[in-house]
Amino acid sequence: MKRIASSHLFVAVGLLAASAVASAQSEGAPESERRALPPPFASPPLPSGEYQGYPLVGVPPAPVDSPFMSWLHGTSFGDLLERNRIQAYGWLNASMNVSQAHDSNAPTSYWIAANRPMLNQALLRVERQVDSAQTDHVDWGFRSTLLYGSDYRFMTAGGWFSDQLLRHNNLYGFDATEQYLDVYTPDFGEGTIVRVGRWIACPDIETQFAPDNFMGTHSLLFTFDTYTQTGLMVTTMLDKQWSVQAGIHAGTDMAPWYEGAVPTGMAGVRWVSLDNGDSVYLVLNAINNAKFQRFTVDGQPAGHDNYNYLVGTWQHKIDETLQTRTESYFMWQRDAVVGGTPSLGPTRYYGGGGGLGADIPGTTLTYGAVNYTVLQTSDRDYVTLRNEVWRDEDGARSGFAGTYTSHAIGLTHNFSPWFQVRPEVGYYRNWNRPAFDLGRRRGIVLAGFDVTLRF
Repeated sequence: MKRIASSHLFVAVGLLAASAVASAQSEGAPESERRALPPPFASPPLPSGEYQGYPLVGVPPAPVDSPFMSWLHGTSFGDLLERNRIQAYGWLNASMNVSQAHDSNAPTSYWIAANRPMLNQALLRVERQVDSAQTDHVDWGFRSTLLYGSDYRFMTAGGWFSDQLLRHNNLYGFDATEQYLDVYTPDFGEGTIVRVGRWIACPDIETQFAPDNFMGTHSLLFTFDTYTQTGLMVTTMLDKQWSVQAGIHAGTDMAPWYEGAVPTGMAGVRWVSLDNGDSVYLVLNAINNAKFQRFTVDGQPAGHDNYNYLVGTWQHKIDETLQTRTESYFMWQRDAVVGGTPSLGPTRYYGGGGGLGADIPGTTLTYGAVNYTVLQTSDRDYVTLRNEVWRDEDGARSGFAGTYTSHAIGLTHNFSPWFQVRPEVGYYRNWNRPAFDLGRRRGIVLAGFDVTLRF
């Protein structure tokens, strides 16, 4: 109960504080002009018009013309939100897949239960975007994102309602995925944002949230990456091309009050070419002693991953409709266990559970690269080709050592700004041993689609 109470307190204090400051500052303020380079891509139909970067400085707040906000428009409550630049919106995301697996598509992610429909994400977000384009005053913002669905298990961080997965291995659950406050000052560099709370880790091509991702499924590289961090992060824009970041957090997917938490540094640099054709984003996402965190829960051996790693993305705009993005990371951890962070819950048909894996003495390495090539075919559609190679030397991340490859192609069609369908098909393989469907198959063909309805 202590962890849950801490989470509720953080959210409540954050929302009240940021809303109060917003009320005092935003009414009647003129619209800010963008100081960063122009967005290189068309969004919609693409999930974002920006190169990888988070948070971006020099970019004005983007209005979310959601059905919910439109419904509130003209009401006293809606006017109150609009005056204070506060937006509320969300989405429902569900999927259906078919594969050669009997039970589990793991170690792929998101479409984890084989040959079954799934409610992946039911999400509600309330936010006030910080205005980092203006240069005449300090500004505040916040975001609170609450998620329910099967995807919670990939967002789970120790201490953030984590018993649902780490003790019980539930297929469906709740997660407070983003809970942060932003403070912007124009007086340091060309603008600086200080973020405190829980945020999505930088700088991946893929993202946790369905509408922001190019495809319904994810690469193996992303599946076994960091999802969220809780702490403090500082982002400074040096000029239109360069930004730098530094921060301290509680470790990979851990809250500061979690038993396995360990002080962890991070640092990053982002560059965009002056012609807006290329961007490089390099982040030392976690640096500490890299030792797997061991402890007991109710007398049972438990623990949590504490890998360190360097990750980078290179993005290239080929023309107005075609782009390519490549991401790679190198990850290391000492005295880890097979399968990584354990769930102490029962073993389920979709995977997970069973407690701590076998010890791996010494240092274990995980590394790989993924490429996304995206072709916009109309103002409502784009096609995505994803290819990757990924190596888990000792099975510390996936539970099955070996070299993996995956190749997938998908189509995204937006029937409207609020209704999206994404069919896709892919082939995933471990070239050294059976790894898929709970260790029964070396590879699987996975096909399906997901549907996103925004509100």
